[in-house]
Amino acid sequence: MDAAHTIREAVAQVAALRLASAARPELASAVTAIKRFQSRRFALTYADLLASGPYQSASRFFLDELYSDKDYSQRDAQFSRIANALQTVFPKHVVVTAVALAQLHSLTEGLDHAMGLAWLAAGDADLSYPTDVFSVASDDSLGYRPNEAARYVAAWRAVGRRGDRDAQLSSVLLVGQELDRLTRAPGLGLLLKMMRRPAHAAGLSALQSFLEAGFDTFAQMSGRGQGARVFLALIQNRESALIHDLFIADAVTLETKLSKL
Repeated sequence: MDAAHTIREAVAQVAALRLASAARPELASAVTAIKRFQSRRFALTYADLLASGPYQSASRFFLDELYSDKDYSQRDAQFSRIANALQTVFPKHVVVTAVALAQLHSLTEGLDHAMGLAWLAAGDADLSYPTDVFSVASDDSLGYRPNEAARYVAAWRAVGRRGDRDAQLSSVLLVGQELDRLTRAPGLGLLLKMMRRPAHAAGLSALQSFLEAGFDTFAQMSGRGQGARVFLALIQNRESALIHDLFIADAVTLETKLSKL
């Protein structure tokens, strides 16, 4: 399967899921709630890295581009419209990165959709835990609303799909590894800047912006020896531990932990 077909197929799957959500306003709201929860969860899990230090920009890039609740429909539309052009406009290494990103987006959207359905079902369940377990600090805008953590855990466990969760994390790490590899390609940084105008002319502005931001972010870390590998190892360790807990840990203990991240 070539890159263009893979990207088109991934984008089509995302579009179909969005249409299915749009047909049910309550489901669309649930999926949005899931995405916002996950974005806040990432920000809280990596609050130490986001605050300062050598991995601040990399953590911000992952939050904005891979764990964000923002609308990626513009980037998706560009992917679908010019999938064939990717292989002629961009170098091979860039195409591999674009394919990895499209596949990650498709898998994530599918899981979020399933979570949205389970989120609605969890809303009908009895989640009446003590309110102090889910209290929100007045000075923390990233905190969770009462029962939100409980509802998320219930939805996660109802969906299951442990293999897909592990694959999702592997895909996140693959995107990071590919971006790191781009920084090691001689002259690619200059080439990306030179491609800015033709990329915009070809309708690839969103992809171009993603690649430039990713390249600059990982290039900063590549100047620190094993910086990128250390950062990705941090992502792998923290996310693997969370995935394990979401499937295995005592529910109330886990919900307390989520509410205090």
